Amino acid sequence: MVGTWGSVQADWTILFALLIGWYLLIKRWERNGTLDRWNATRALGIVLMVRTQRGQRLLERMARPRRFWRAYGEVSLWVCSVSMVMVGLLVLLAFITSVLSPPTAAPPSASELVAVPGLNPVIPLGWGALAFIISLVIHEFGHGLLARGHGMRIRSFGLLQLGPLPLGAFAEPQSDELLRAPRRERLRMFAAGPATNIFAAFVMFLLLGGLAGQFIASEDYIHVKGIVKDGGADEAGMQPWDTLISIDGQGVHDLDSFRLILDEYSTNDTVDLVVRHENGERETLTATFGDKYDYYRELGWSEELLASMDVEQGDPFLGVEGLSDGTAGIDRLAGPLSPRWEGTLLQRVLSVPLHVITILLVPFEMNGVAIHPFEESLLEAGDGIFATLLGTSGLLFIANLLFWLMWVNILLGFTNLIPMVPFDGGHMLRDMLHATLSGFKRLGRKLKLWDLHPMWVDHLSSKASSYSSLMLLGMLLFTMFIPYL
Repeated sequence: MVGTWGSVQADWTILFALLIGWYLLIKRWERNGTLDRWNATRALGIVLMVRTQRGQRLLERMARPRRFWRAYGEVSLWVCSVSMVMVGLLVLLAFITSVLSPPTAAPPSASELVAVPGLNPVIPLGWGALAFIISLVIHEFGHGLLARGHGMRIRSFGLLQLGPLPLGAFAEPQSDELLRAPRRERLRMFAAGPATNIFAAFVMFLLLGGLAGQFIASEDYIHVKGIVKDGGADEAGMQPWDTLISIDGQGVHDLDSFRLILDEYSTNDTVDLVVRHENGERETLTATFGDKYDYYRELGWSEELLASMDVEQGDPFLGVEGLSDGTAGIDRLAGPLSPRWEGTLLQRVLSVPLHVITILLVPFEMNGVAIHPFEESLLEAGDGIFATLLGTSGLLFIANLLFWLMWVNILLGFTNLIPMVPFDGGHMLRDMLHATLSGFKRLGRKLKLWDLHPMWVDHLSSKASSYSSLMLLGMLLFTMFIPYL
């Protein structure tokens, strides 16, 4: 524990030194006029706001169907309102959980707390930076299109930089026009950014599902992701990512054939396994089956649950986990949209929300990659049109690009819906509070019970928004830093 804390402390020291160096550099650029030449300013002391007029013409052309973008803004508002409530509840749930059950694991390093490509170990610099830049442009163009759709002018676009790393982007509408705009139009504009990220992520998901059908497995066997310690496979010498070729001479071509072969054996039976290790070496191993029933009972599974799964005393257990076909890498990303996914259309639809949640965990499970290199090596281009044109390497490039765009758009969209300023969700909450209090004021006047001053509505909605933002910020900071306490 001492060594872990020392390494965490060193990470924070290095990060703090880099921030100080960056602050001194941009202060120098500010004094010698470099920032003025770049049309850039400092924000929050260490964040560089770099402005540009590029994209204005494209924005004007895209925003011409004003009715379409207003309708799009209304849909975005409903989607983001529901999502904002869910995000707020998740923040509250995470806070309550951290209070009632403080984490016992070692605290994360400084780099693990920041979603910066290259710094965070699960966000690769290349794919992460590319996906962040594209997603930020999508986000701000969403704001810009709704602003123009409602007649508000955009002064400039820009990036928020922390050194060479993009932290965010912005579209600057004319501030006076934004303040004078009707509340509903402002709400649509604030919602358009995160909603566009969410819609873009869904499009990437659909494309990824279509792309999965272009891949085939390069070999007709299954492989294992993990080995149960002290199980039959472990004692025989099997390793993670081994390909299981045969059991007692019977080929293991898919999961069904593996189950059928095991039905012929019982606990304590001994078999010969032909495996190919990750390095390509083929080896014959001798393994003794354990008891599947006893193994799961030791894990805490109930007798009723095991009975419902037809697991009985004496069933053989090899001691391997994550048995997968050769296309498992791409199928894991495509989920219910993969052509090899088994289930009805209704089951596919119902599985999509759950899959979106699980797909966010892929970089953490795979140590910063979308598909494990071994699983990539098992994929080949099939006979489809795109497979023929792009080949295996081209398909893998597009699969990785689509995954990281989907992952970052989901992250960016829902993070911006945290109901606290300066996120879009915070601005939406403030206008929603103002609308609620205005309705309360009109109701009192109509019933002749009270007649509140208009300034009271402005003052109370602003105060309530500020206090709720501070409260949520405190919850987030507590949840993030409680492992260090």
